[in-house]
Amino acid sequence: MTLVLVTVAGALGAALRFVMEYLVRRHHPTRRPWATVAANVLGALIAGWIVYRLSASSDAHIHAILLTGFCGGLTTFSSAFAVPALLQREHHWGYAAAIVVATPVLSGLAFALGMSITLH
Repeated sequence: MTLVLVTVAGALGAALRFVMEYLVRRHHPTRRPWATVAANVLGALIAGWIVYRLSASSDAHIHAILLTGFCGGLTTFSSAFAVPALLQREHHWGYAAAIVVATPVLSGLAFALGMSITLH
């Protein structure tokens, strides 16, 4: 049953990323990966919150569903580095380098912020 729920949660995360890509491209038609960066940062924020809030929980199934499933479907490590490679091919060196550096830095900060969020 956990496998099914991880699959469904992954599909929901991937669908959210698709909607983010669609909305950004609809309003800002460009090859620049703003939605990819935003999806990775949002996923890191959610993952940080999940890790902090559920760390006391011993239910590995919930962790698998939310982290592996939803956050895994939402975030995209491959696109985070494939798109800058395409930008580099088009001689947008600075922009490609900025994305490669900004994605892990912003995602790390978002993860830390997610861990610090408390809902009382």
